[in-house]
Amino acid sequence: MVIVASLLLLFLLLAMMPIIGSAELTGQKAPWRIHTLFSVECQNYFDWQTVGLVHSYRKVQQPGPITRLLSCTDEERRHYKGMGLAPTFEVPSMSRHPKTGDWYPAINKPAGIVHWLEHSKDAENVDWVVILDADMIIRGPIIPWELGAEKGKAVAAYYGYLIGCDNILAQLHTRHPELCNKVGGLLAMHIDDLRALAPMWLSKTEEVREDRAHWGTNITGDIYAQGWISEMYGYSFGAAEVGLHHKISDDLMIYPGYVPRAGVEPILLHYGLPFKVGNWSFSKLEHHEDGIVYECNRLFPPPPYPKEMIESNSHERRGLFLSIECINTLNEGLLAHHASMGCPKPKWSKYMSFLKSERFLELTKTKYLNYHEMRNSTMVQSKVADDSRRPHPKIHTLFSTECSPYFDWQTVGLIHSFHLSGQPGNITRLLSCTDEDLKNYKGHDIAPTHYVPSMSQHPLTGDWYPAINKPAAVLHWLNHVKTDAEFIVILDADMILRGSITPWEYGADRGRPVSTPYEYLIGCDNVLAKIHTRNPEACDKVGGVIIMHIEDLQKFALLWLHKTEEVRADKAHYATNFTGDVYSSGWISEMYGYSFGAAELNLKHIVRRDILIYPGYVPERGVNYKVFHYGLRFTVANWSFDKADWRITDMVNTCWAKFPEPPHPSNLTTSDEKALQRDLLSIECGQALNRALQFHHDRRKCSLYSITNSQPALLDGKVDQKDIVYGMSKLPVSKAASNISLLHGSKFLDRSLKIWMIGIWALSVIGFLAVISMLFSRGKVDISRTKINRKRNSKHYDTESSSEA
Repeated sequence: MVIVASLLLLFLLLAMMPIIGSAELTGQKAPWRIHTLFSVECQNYFDWQTVGLVHSYRKVQQPGPITRLLSCTDEERRHYKGMGLAPTFEVPSMSRHPKTGDWYPAINKPAGIVHWLEHSKDAENVDWVVILDADMIIRGPIIPWELGAEKGKAVAAYYGYLIGCDNILAQLHTRHPELCNKVGGLLAMHIDDLRALAPMWLSKTEEVREDRAHWGTNITGDIYAQGWISEMYGYSFGAAEVGLHHKISDDLMIYPGYVPRAGVEPILLHYGLPFKVGNWSFSKLEHHEDGIVYECNRLFPPPPYPKEMIESNSHERRGLFLSIECINTLNEGLLAHHASMGCPKPKWSKYMSFLKSERFLELTKTKYLNYHEMRNSTMVQSKVADDSRRPHPKIHTLFSTECSPYFDWQTVGLIHSFHLSGQPGNITRLLSCTDEDLKNYKGHDIAPTHYVPSMSQHPLTGDWYPAINKPAAVLHWLNHVKTDAEFIVILDADMILRGSITPWEYGADRGRPVSTPYEYLIGCDNVLAKIHTRNPEACDKVGGVIIMHIEDLQKFALLWLHKTEEVRADKAHYATNFTGDVYSSGWISEMYGYSFGAAELNLKHIVRRDILIYPGYVPERGVNYKVFHYGLRFTVANWSFDKADWRITDMVNTCWAKFPEPPHPSNLTTSDEKALQRDLLSIECGQALNRALQFHHDRRKCSLYSITNSQPALLDGKVDQKDIVYGMSKLPVSKAASNISLLHGSKFLDRSLKIWMIGIWALSVIGFLAVISMLFSRGKVDISRTKINRKRNSKHYDTESSSEA
């Protein structure tokens, strides 16, 4: 008995060794319960995808159960034939939103997961969850902790096209845009993280879906600009809200048709896009209504055999093999499903024979990640990431304006471009207004604003010089606002951002601000600098864009203001030969105030010529400028733009007002490459201003009536599909109207509106009189008929009376 007991004990210890070894390898307690989820609807389209995914799940022996979250309406459920295709948990359909009525089936994914978490017993007995899409083929086990998932840190595939994580979309829809990750496809996370995330995932999906103003391709990356990827953003924004971090991999999942990196063996194929091999191709959308699951032994058209591939490049050939493997695994799953349905044995064919061959089994054998190498790689990547992703200093962007229509449309352009550019941190408009200006001002909501007293009329000298408001406003902001920003970026209102401007990119540091060259400030080279600074050799000809450490700015701002006042008061040196000011009016005194103030503190600038360009100037070859400064008139063919022409025009409060459209790039001649690049940038600037205005009017909810009835002279009635921007159509300007000043146009609109109102009033009066006239006439007829009838009755009565007599 002792010997038998000893043998049994030894047997149990031997049996437990793999479990113990596995636990030591991963550093986690065993067993780890994994559950795989995917979401579908009651449609043939999802049924054949389900068969492929579940077949591949079984083939690779993915640990833990798999559950299909099935969203069906009551009507769909009554006719649905596919309940036996997979282990299923039914969830209410949200394809038609119960409150808004919006038709958006993709929302069923987060809605289904929320329902599963709340109502499924399986959700109570799981540690890790793997979430997939139905249009996937699994090539190897997906073990969350082996992929690097931790509690608080999910694993996901990279979705680079989710550009909304870098622009206004993230800033609008999450309090933590810096945590927004471009991820999706494969999701693996701890159940506790999913419980925290799921309701927010659903809520943010609804929120983004309703934000039609930001459906534009340039904001979301959605090529259809229809808000179709709102659910993907719902996930990213929801994860950012709950502070869920991600280990992002670009190697775990691949789209058939793409080529994997050398040495990488993806464990997931996502056939969401069309792909082809030679003359053969496959697109899932071509099989949207395909009942292939229910038609015995029917398969998708077979791809070429692997041995038929003639691609000489071994790297490209690997990509083609993956495409072939994807469709072959789908067909293998269909064959197995048809057999389970009791379908007759399929007729022999070369392809059928191949799918059942040892060769195919070998080609599609389960792929296992090399966890040891992956861990080492992850550790190296983490170390590099720690070095390269040290927390960047916080940035705050400032710009100065006044209470006038002229600065309002500039503000709309700058703010809109700021959100699209990916510029880190916040932005503040420093608004300088008199008390009287503020009483009538309408543009309070067009930008985050800090109000400052106006110094346009100097309180001591009475000098009229609005440009002094810039240093005065910066000083006021520093004295009245507590900021945690380490660097301040200072711009002018008449700028359009094309990309981010950061201190780490341009080398700004404490004591070393960055700026752009203003070569016309010749006063740094002559007597002007000697008069107004003790350190003329430190005077830099800079301005426009300024990146400065907050501590430098705090020391410098007062000097900037004082030197501006000093240069402005030096009328004896206004002349062009001293200042470079072509008007000889002291108008650029504020610019010299900046240069001389910085020189006083020996702040030597890093001068960067690759940050800013004036539209109309020829760009340097290969330079990606981050800022348009449209301070000067610029021209393309017969079209031109000068900000001064729009000084008194209220572009912001006139519904659908916009500037004359620049020419389309396709109309440019390509013979002169330099001129072409110059004109393309000018066109881009003009278009950016109009798109910003259009977005502003849309945000203000300018009515359709305003479009169709209040601007007949500005529209030609045509909408081109390629002109769709921000989820709505741009309003093309006819050639005749493009030369009309908007000032006159707005008067025309008011006159047109009055004519319409008078016309409607006149028609109403005429209609009312017509109705009264008809009623009156009918009344007369009725009275006449009554009298006639009375006479007839009277005669009839008399006749009867005489007969009786």
